[in-house]
Amino acid sequence: MSDMTPRTVAALFTRSDGQYLFARWGRPIVPVVFGVEDETLATIKGAIEAVVTLAGHKMAETDPEQGANLLMFFFRDWDELLAVPDLDRLVSGLDPLVARLQDEGANQYRVFRFEADGAIRAAVVFVRMDEAMSAVPAADLALLQAVQTVLLWSDTAFVGNAPLVGAQGVAILRPDLAALIRAAYDPVMPATARDASHALRLMARLGGGP
Repeated sequence: MSDMTPRTVAALFTRSDGQYLFARWGRPIVPVVFGVEDETLATIKGAIEAVVTLAGHKMAETDPEQGANLLMFFFRDWDELLAVPDLDRLVSGLDPLVARLQDEGANQYRVFRFEADGAIRAAVVFVRMDEAMSAVPAADLALLQAVQTVLLWSDTAFVGNAPLVGAQGVAILRPDLAALIRAAYDPVMPATARDASHALRLMARLGGGP
């Protein structure tokens, strides 16, 4: 089915501090995108819909409690975020976060909020369009962000292990990751997990064993 093993699956959800932490969305995803033109907006929402459909999850027009629950910001400089009204209410510690991301030269960052049961409740995605990001085709960038937001991946999950691969000149989601996303949204699987044995259950749904 894939080259994945229980160890590689577990690594995708094991954070740099050694903690295993998995979560998927518990409610329909309602995206809103800032800082892009209409054509790019359609591309981004199309990528989100494609990944959500792959997962067997749902999208909606509105979230009854939050309005939108997936906020995506595209911008040129981190300082621009400090001028967004009420963003500091959505993202606590926004000022020091922006300062840290500037110091690190980061070009993307994601903030997740969670339900009482640990499932993903909302996400805020920041993408700084530096030279590297600007060189990525809009469709590829959209797919990349959608994939990285559909689950709570480890902070090191894709370091040196890109989620997209080239196929006949087009970037597509790695087949093993596509299968993993489907398995993660299997209704019999929990919405969140903190024990690495969860990776064995995911592996079983990929057609592999312990």
